[in-house]
Amino acid sequence: MSDYKAPLRDMQFALNDVLKMQDHYSALANGGEATPEFVSMILNEFAKFAEEVIAPLNQNADKQGCKLENGTVSTPDGFKEAYAQYVEAGWQSLSIGQEHGGQGLPPSLGIVLSEMHSSACIAWAVFIMAASGAMKTLIAHGSEEQNNLYLRKLAAGDWTGTMCLTEPHCGTDLGLLRTAAEPQDDGSYLITGNKIFISTGDHDLAENIVHIVLARIQGAPKGTKGISLFIIPKVISDEAGNLLARNQVSCGGLEEKMGMHGNPTCSMNFDGARGYLLGKPNKGLEAMFVFMNAARIGAAIQGTSHAEVGLQKSLAYAQERLQMRSLSGAKNPEGPADPIIVHPDVRRMLLTQKAFAEGTRMFNYFMAFQLDKVSDHPDAEAREEAQALLDLLTPIGKAFGTEAGLEAAKDAIQCFGGHGYIQEWGVEQNYRDARIGTIWEGTTGIQANDLLGRKILASGGANLKRFIEQIRSFCHDEQSSTHAAKLIKLLAASVDEWESVTATIAHNVQRDPEELGAASVNYMMLSGYVCLAYLWARAAVVAGEKIDAGDSDSDFYQSKIHVANFYFDHILIRSKSLVAGIEAGASNLM
Repeated sequence: MSDYKAPLRDMQFALNDVLKMQDHYSALANGGEATPEFVSMILNEFAKFAEEVIAPLNQNADKQGCKLENGTVSTPDGFKEAYAQYVEAGWQSLSIGQEHGGQGLPPSLGIVLSEMHSSACIAWAVFIMAASGAMKTLIAHGSEEQNNLYLRKLAAGDWTGTMCLTEPHCGTDLGLLRTAAEPQDDGSYLITGNKIFISTGDHDLAENIVHIVLARIQGAPKGTKGISLFIIPKVISDEAGNLLARNQVSCGGLEEKMGMHGNPTCSMNFDGARGYLLGKPNKGLEAMFVFMNAARIGAAIQGTSHAEVGLQKSLAYAQERLQMRSLSGAKNPEGPADPIIVHPDVRRMLLTQKAFAEGTRMFNYFMAFQLDKVSDHPDAEAREEAQALLDLLTPIGKAFGTEAGLEAAKDAIQCFGGHGYIQEWGVEQNYRDARIGTIWEGTTGIQANDLLGRKILASGGANLKRFIEQIRSFCHDEQSSTHAAKLIKLLAASVDEWESVTATIAHNVQRDPEELGAASVNYMMLSGYVCLAYLWARAAVVAGEKIDAGDSDSDFYQSKIHVANFYFDHILIRSKSLVAGIEAGASNLM
């Protein structure tokens, strides 16, 4: 079994060569310290931590799982110690503003690091991701007093956080939630209700947990317009953060899951728990979208992680496993058979994993750079444009990224054959752990409806048009690229098709609103394939320029061009069947 190794060379390529990280960070108000040398040092140091401290936890965590005893959840062996090392090293506060006790580096750096701890052990990484989402929500909507207490404790790693939305009778349809908030004379609320599927809802990693909870204040309007957001600490503290008394919140049970065994998914009981309003009354869903969008980007990163882990394991296996002879002649004449990596179908699966792992990585970084601009770009117009693009990209990244990661994880099992179906090699765990990604934070169908309905049709396609203009500008500028001219031509045609099918759907929805739901998932996947085509074309152009300049790492850059061509020839063509499905319409569904 191969151990996880952080793909630092590819990370550097995506950041420095494709996305021009230095130019990006130099334009930010807080990006001055993030020089290529400094970022490289951070990546190298965190890679060591991910490989040496987190990755060894992964398989045992899957087997051991979490336990609920006497009202307290215990995590797998080593989780608590790894978390303590993570906090002591200051990783938790890397991208939090200095005014809140953090180091003030751009948010994208935290996103880059999160892929490594997700790849090393996703069950452990979710603790970090949940706390990060809670911090982002507090930054956006917390009062000064709340941030001085909760945000600082979260940034220091002393406390962790959760997102509490789902209830037993309602999932995505949050307007049906029943958790009630009763106002108290001191300005606090008593919260009563039950939440389910709460990741990291209880554990032994930190001394306190900050639950970010949706509830309805007594007398509030029905539906989503009457939802408010609350901070409910596991342990109530004073203003200085000194713990006082256990709050009336408890874990009622742990879910027995398909995967992610090392992370506690809890049913949480709020029995008159003391809570504090976060943001404005009846505006809770709007505020919680900060957390949900952070979690969606986190899920996109997990998709990349599962693709990368599957690729690393199956590539190592394919290079060693001897089976049959190549049809074009023996490639290992001294051995009894050839390694399976020489067989075309194995190479197809490996290249698919590679195209998805490296393609979605570029996509994630591209999203992360928009997040940087929204947070810290000095120009208001640049911030607005970045937010519009981020709104468009987030559902694509979440849905397409997790679907691609799941496909790559499946291909990894197939590369191993029967050995992939047993626990020894870790690829079946990778698939089980990946499966939740397409459901988490809204299923692929929910993300597709959001993309098509809210982000595109509701705005008249303004966000999409701006992004398409960006891609077309790239195609115009690089149409004569020595190494990517064919790809540029195919990309331009794909963008035309994307725009055309969007107009077709908009027309059909006017006639029959069911056409939106009928087209949405096909449209989502089409959007993802075109977005990755854009980034693979950019990668091929840059790689060609490096080769032409005589770069000594020409083999690396040539491999980029090879994978880019594979993506266009073997994967982007799937868009044809998606368009056909969209054009078939809703009639045979309804």
